[in-house]
Amino acid sequence: MAIPDEPSVVGLRWLGRVDYEPTWRDMQRRTDMADADTLDEIWFLEHPPVFTMGMNAKREHLLAPGDIPVVNIDRGGEVTYHGPGQLVVYPLLRLDRHGLGVRALVEGIERAVVATVAQWGVLARGDRKAPGVYVGERKLASIGLRIRKGRSYHGLALNVAMDLEPFRRINPCGYAGLEMTQLADLGGPSDLRAVAGALAPALLDALGFAQSATSTWLQDVSSR
Repeated sequence: MAIPDEPSVVGLRWLGRVDYEPTWRDMQRRTDMADADTLDEIWFLEHPPVFTMGMNAKREHLLAPGDIPVVNIDRGGEVTYHGPGQLVVYPLLRLDRHGLGVRALVEGIERAVVATVAQWGVLARGDRKAPGVYVGERKLASIGLRIRKGRSYHGLALNVAMDLEPFRRINPCGYAGLEMTQLADLGGPSDLRAVAGALAPALLDALGFAQSATSTWLQDVSSR
């Protein structure tokens, strides 16, 4: 796929803590209603506790959800957990506009996380066999996307400073015994907005967007 001659601009939104299902439905509606003039956006947020089951998820990997809601959704991948203290990033992008394929998008997100956490002395890596970002054998960030009408939604979940116990109620991403970790336990910050501010320029750089977009923090999604 050809790379555009000039870097594209993308709008950034900080949504704060928002419920999972309405946000998912907003992503779907925005994807369906988008046209050639629709500004691409990246949403930064966190969710209340929820387990999400991707289209390929097997119920056997949901071990003991207890009182945490379970939502079946339309991204790829297996079961994962979202909760307070986890930075969730949803890139709502028209891929051909940016010269991106699915693999390039996934690998770009991984590179951005690796570069961001390196600022705090954390040595992380991506994994082509099991998408996400790892520190040693423990998983720091998960990636799950949906591409529809040539546009992406869903995205990245980066553990920052959260209760990791709910991950023990599932086989994360379908891997029994997979241990999770988080940035605060590795010497990084615990403030989600600070991590989002550091991740945004790294993400724009990894995906080939104009760095001027770092100043394009838009109002929250409810105002559009």
